[in-house]
Amino acid sequence: MSETMTNPETALTPLLKQLISERGAIPFAEYMECCLYHPDYGYYMQPRQRIGKGGDFFTSSSVHALFGKLIARQLIQMAQLLDQPERFQVVEQGAGSGHLALDILNALLREAPELYERLDYCLVDVSSDQRSRQQQLLTGHGERVRWVDKQSWSIASGCFLSNELVDAFPVHLLEKTGGELSEVYVANGEETSGFAEELRPCGAELCDYFAWLGVEPVEGNRAEANLQAPDWMRDVGRRIARGFVLTIDYGYPAEELYAPHRRLGTLLCYRQHQADDNPYLAPGDKDITTHVDFTALQKAGVEVGLSPLWFGEQYRFLLGLGFFEELMQLEAQAEDERQARAVRMTLKNLILPDGGMGETFKVLVQGKEVGQPDLLCARPISAIPLAAAAMR
Repeated sequence: MSETMTNPETALTPLLKQLISERGAIPFAEYMECCLYHPDYGYYMQPRQRIGKGGDFFTSSSVHALFGKLIARQLIQMAQLLDQPERFQVVEQGAGSGHLALDILNALLREAPELYERLDYCLVDVSSDQRSRQQQLLTGHGERVRWVDKQSWSIASGCFLSNELVDAFPVHLLEKTGGELSEVYVANGEETSGFAEELRPCGAELCDYFAWLGVEPVEGNRAEANLQAPDWMRDVGRRIARGFVLTIDYGYPAEELYAPHRRLGTLLCYRQHQADDNPYLAPGDKDITTHVDFTALQKAGVEVGLSPLWFGEQYRFLLGLGFFEELMQLEAQAEDERQARAVRMTLKNLILPDGGMGETFKVLVQGKEVGQPDLLCARPISAIPLAAAAMR
């Protein structure tokens, strides 16, 4: 693992070392949980800027407001498909600083004022710092927005939305050697970080998980297992009476996630827009993330009545919802060619496969009690006039 930080210790380091001294080595999933969600020193719990130029990473919603506008367009169609005039509910979990919610609400106010008036937009976030940032940002939409606990929301008719949420769930680390899966435990050690890894036989829960999934890591590879993700999806499905689930994140189907060429897995850390693969340096001061297994999300969803309606790359999702047409309009509104070029280069980050977010990021749309509708996001690229020109 690379060691890119000169100061590996943080306020969380002695607490983790004490925990390990008292209990012995802990599963990596528990270590990652502490690093991200410790109530005082966890990365997502501390007051800090995480998203954008001054933070640690970018998200699609931090690139341009068009991302939220296009999602709003899909929500409008979902509301039409549900055909419930009383109330349309949107529950967004892990809303970050709230910019995606703001862009969606602004777009609905402009493009679908009738829907906006009957909108109930709920945000679910475990961080009080994030909730405070969201409340400040969304002041202008106060009557439409409220905050709920992750255990107290439900949807009678609407859509559950998450953007880059599941990638931040704690994962179990595994290695397969000699035909057997072993789990990584974190112990105190003499390394630069002060932590060391131990391999132990996998317990029944992990073995059962891979039997359920139908795919497992191959010989010689390290991989991750996100056991929280399918449980989360089952919980989401049970809380929806009728509606949709829209999940946006970077990841792969299971066959690709556990492919032979992915020898080191997908775990990465981010701090000040620099990536490294050593989660034991600066715990609590950087993001730890892994790619999402979309096969697990779909399988778990089916178990609670969520039918997969569409799955594909983010660029296909956005193009289907009118990305190309909106890009042309924004270019036409530019004051000069330099401004038009700047708009073009910014927005291409959302759809380009190399160096952008267009291919690694995937979108999964599931539905409950909605049949098999033709979603706007499923519009084929061949039906978009001159779409190829926008990809150049």
